[in-house]
Amino acid sequence: MELNPIFLGLRFVNTVDFPDPSFHFYLCLQQEDEEMLVPHSDFVVEGPQPMEVVPAETSNTAEVQSDDTPSARFTWTIDNFTRLNNKKLYSETFNIGGYKWRVLIFPKGNNVDQLSMYLDVADFANLPYGWNRYAQFSLAVINQIHNKFTIKKDTQHQFNARESDWGFTSFMPLSDLYDPSRGYLVNDSILIEADVAVRKVADYFSHDSKKETGYVGLKNQGATCYMNSLLQTLYHIPYFRKAVYHMPTTENDMPSGSIPLALQSLFYKLQYSETSVATKELTKSFGWDTYDSFMQHDVQELNRVLSEKLEDKMKGTVVEGTIQQLFEGHHMNYIECINVEYKSTRKESFYDLQLDVKGCKDVYASFDKYVEVERLEGDNKYHAEQFGLQDARKGVLFLDFPPVLQLQLKRFEYDFMRDTMVKINDRYEFPLQLDLDRDNGKYLAPEADRSIRNLYTLHSVLVHSGGVHGGHYYAYIRPTLSDQWYKFDDERVTKEDLKKALEEQFGGEEEQLPQTNPGFNNSPFKFTKYSNAYMLVYIRETDKDKIICNVDEKDIAEHLRVRLKKEQEEKELKKKEKSEAHLYTVIKVARDEDIRMQIGTDVYFDLVDHEKVRHFRIQKQLPFNTFKEEIAKEYGIPVQFQRFWLWAKRQNHTYRPNRPLTPQEEAQSVGQVREVSNKANNAELKLFLEVELGPDLHPIPPSLKTKEEILLFFKLYDPLKEELRYVGHLFVKASAKPTEILPKLNELAGFAPDEEISLFEEIKFEPNVLCEHIDMKLTFRSCQLEDGDIISFQKSHGESNEQCRYPDVPSFLEYVHNRQVVHFRSLEKPKEDEFCLELSKLHNYDDIVDRVAQQLSLDNPAKIRLTSHNCYSQQPKPQPIKYRGVEHLSDMLVHYNQTSDILYFEVMDIPLPELQGLKTLKVAFHHLTKDEVAVHIIRLPKQSTVGDVINELRTKQVELSHPNAELRLLEVFYHKIYKVFPTNEKIENINDQYWTLRAEEIPEEEKNIAAHDRLIHVYHFIRDTTQSQAQQIQNFGDPFFLVIQESETLGEIKLRVQKKLQVPDEEFSKWKFAFISLGRPEYLQDSDTLSNRFQRNVYGAWEQYLGLEHADTAPKRSYAANQNRHTYEKPVKIYN
Repeated sequence: MELNPIFLGLRFVNTVDFPDPSFHFYLCLQQEDEEMLVPHSDFVVEGPQPMEVVPAETSNTAEVQSDDTPSARFTWTIDNFTRLNNKKLYSETFNIGGYKWRVLIFPKGNNVDQLSMYLDVADFANLPYGWNRYAQFSLAVINQIHNKFTIKKDTQHQFNARESDWGFTSFMPLSDLYDPSRGYLVNDSILIEADVAVRKVADYFSHDSKKETGYVGLKNQGATCYMNSLLQTLYHIPYFRKAVYHMPTTENDMPSGSIPLALQSLFYKLQYSETSVATKELTKSFGWDTYDSFMQHDVQELNRVLSEKLEDKMKGTVVEGTIQQLFEGHHMNYIECINVEYKSTRKESFYDLQLDVKGCKDVYASFDKYVEVERLEGDNKYHAEQFGLQDARKGVLFLDFPPVLQLQLKRFEYDFMRDTMVKINDRYEFPLQLDLDRDNGKYLAPEADRSIRNLYTLHSVLVHSGGVHGGHYYAYIRPTLSDQWYKFDDERVTKEDLKKALEEQFGGEEEQLPQTNPGFNNSPFKFTKYSNAYMLVYIRETDKDKIICNVDEKDIAEHLRVRLKKEQEEKELKKKEKSEAHLYTVIKVARDEDIRMQIGTDVYFDLVDHEKVRHFRIQKQLPFNTFKEEIAKEYGIPVQFQRFWLWAKRQNHTYRPNRPLTPQEEAQSVGQVREVSNKANNAELKLFLEVELGPDLHPIPPSLKTKEEILLFFKLYDPLKEELRYVGHLFVKASAKPTEILPKLNELAGFAPDEEISLFEEIKFEPNVLCEHIDMKLTFRSCQLEDGDIISFQKSHGESNEQCRYPDVPSFLEYVHNRQVVHFRSLEKPKEDEFCLELSKLHNYDDIVDRVAQQLSLDNPAKIRLTSHNCYSQQPKPQPIKYRGVEHLSDMLVHYNQTSDILYFEVMDIPLPELQGLKTLKVAFHHLTKDEVAVHIIRLPKQSTVGDVINELRTKQVELSHPNAELRLLEVFYHKIYKVFPTNEKIENINDQYWTLRAEEIPEEEKNIAAHDRLIHVYHFIRDTTQSQAQQIQNFGDPFFLVIQESETLGEIKLRVQKKLQVPDEEFSKWKFAFISLGRPEYLQDSDTLSNRFQRNVYGAWEQYLGLEHADTAPKRSYAANQNRHTYEKPVKIYN
């Protein structure tokens, strides 16, 4: 399953380890049109990566007890919905399980263009310290026209003081909710339902997996639980683990660049570590960046890709062929003619088998379906060599099964009727022992070796908990095939019983009996069990002694043991340092040499990046003077020549040396000096080491600094080279004037002594650059200069300053501050950079499209259309930037609290201002008599009417029955006609993104309808009996209108329908006809009259129609065919 948003409550461990639990944010990566499951916040915290929610039953604070589960359904009707001005709205409080709850919605979205909806603990402010409760719940917005389209999402959560509400920030698009024709908003009211089941929780504070079970878990990098469950399964196949250990690696290999070494390292740690193991080295060896680690992929796809990679890496080694020996089986595809002697066969190998879940009660039913024989006859005959078209049987039979049988259960399918992916949560049973020789080996081909006994025992069950939009993965495994099962859930491993591993993972529904609550809907309702098996691993009984073998240290290469022992020692050292951190202070010492090295390359503003200077880890109790002796050894600067300055953050957010340490302070301990420098709870001490040099450039003792003296730092700017560099520091007298130090500055710059120079003070750079010219006639005091200030200078009359792009210091600093390299990508190829341009964040819309047009050699920049980048989904935003719709480049690049460096471009066929004044509609023209559809793009001014659209269609040379034929425009949705547009309706508000616009001739019979005739809707449908009653009817094909007369029978109507649709007699004889009202079919006889069954107002009667039940023989379009242009799948790739 492709991850849409997946969820894990994590600290932001990759950036800042917040000490205060109130900063313990829960984040989620989302595509802009996908759901996000997060606790509500008044601002949406969107992180740089998607975080995955660990369901409460597997969290670190609670374990779910499934008995005594109070539950109920709460219904909330919100009237006058479109007139609400509230940013957020709470329902009334309702009581379930002895707890008070309420539903919280954001009618206009919680900073997104979607309805945001959450379940909230109503009285959380009054609950005692440490409270928590666990609930499984669903939230729904009811479709009041057709219940089939009700939007319902379910989840589970442990509520506590930090997360007192939980739900969906992106529940459904506001455009759908506020469109009355969609059925969610009726008479300006919406209907919300909340089904809540409260479960008991048992608290615990610590769990030692190794101590409790003998096994350790794997750490979750963000959204890698899917990978963790697979790795644990592979690790617990000892023969596989042994083969990995025997893959040749060397001590010079790096785990981050070698998949075999990274996997060996991971397996070694799982075998011998006392605590959970990280997977970062392994994902780095895959060539994944951080983003890949926060994208949840399809486990089945990862399994195949990893197997292929390992198979390739094992070639030419002692373990070559291991993957095939363990996992490879073979089946035979055959086609056998019935009436002539001809048979075609093809042998294929497999590493896993994909089994249908839908419509199958268990694994055996899936295997029955897998080998089911298909008859090729009628229009579907098989073309046999030499014999032409023949009736034939087509099927699959197995030649052999592998020792380790991996069964992928098809829990996720594409629903063509709903045009979306769905999860199949149906009950699906699987046995502890699987006999694939049953019924005299009916799954086996005649050529199969019947001497091999294909009796398998269940080794592991991989589980997905959640819906199609997200969820969590974990595994139940019995490592030695004993009766004891273990649950491997990321870092946590627990002992489990057989029922948990088998029956509770079958899926299906669980009926909840609600409490009796006055005013509530107290009828029983069912919760879908959305934790269910999606992959099974079986081991053949005759091979289990070989596969469940002993793996010990002698299987592990010596260099790997040495490397991992060293890693463990380093880990222990870091742990020791962390535990002793309160005893130490980190001192960061910046010197002139650091400033000189960084200015003009890494740093332009202020003086230095303290992360890139020398760090010293010093005991707090150590006298500062002893630290100075260490500095003397490090830099060769005697103690008497050292003077240290404290840094200070100024109000304007600059960071400068502020004052020197006094002798009294230097006599104190390092810890006391740190407290002097920084009152905050920070273990760091930042210092500037000032060293004065004599004429011979050797250090000399620093002179006593008086209040009259100011320490200034100087940078030199060269406009020709566009270069800024640091030249040193000087002490000046506050009462002196800048003219007095000009000779010294010229000397530092290497200029002639009398060179005229201009001086500028660098005051601040955030949010904007402030750099002012210094008046040489004023004193330093009058210029308001103080210790730590920075002066940049340049030649006053450079020979070509005027021709330079940035002739002076302020313009250069402005340029540096605002420069931005932008990666431009074609919207058609959104993953590939086409070109890069260096722009300014202050560039306006016209500046940017001008530069892009130049790059593309395009005469008219107005034809360029730009689209911004979504930093979280790594995709283009759905809506392009309007012509001059943003002020500056910086506005184009920002997305919530993230800044991108990517823009997408398109070249339009007409200028954008003209295009934006037009409405673009995609209209499908259906020929009156031929089975032909032509799609036309219509562009008209937004104030145009439907009549103008029809007139424009006529100019497209559509084929009409006669030149004056009348046309109409219909709105079709899910193969039903919802609207016939009046010709005077404005086209501005017509939405063809979700609805199909269909144009057609009006048949002559519809123009003169008699008083007692009816114009009815006619739709094609199939019945899916595996669905609930409300969803069994599934429409397809092109709907149409039909005039029926008052006394006309079905038999007479059928003749006209057959003629209209040009269906052959043989096929038409199989069709069934039904009167369908609100999704319920009433099958009709030829003698039945239909007229009185239909109401007159046909244009609003799409739920009352004549249904034509027959097989859908039209070719199915691919899943991607109807997706939004910005929906991109990200396949699993292992790059190395």
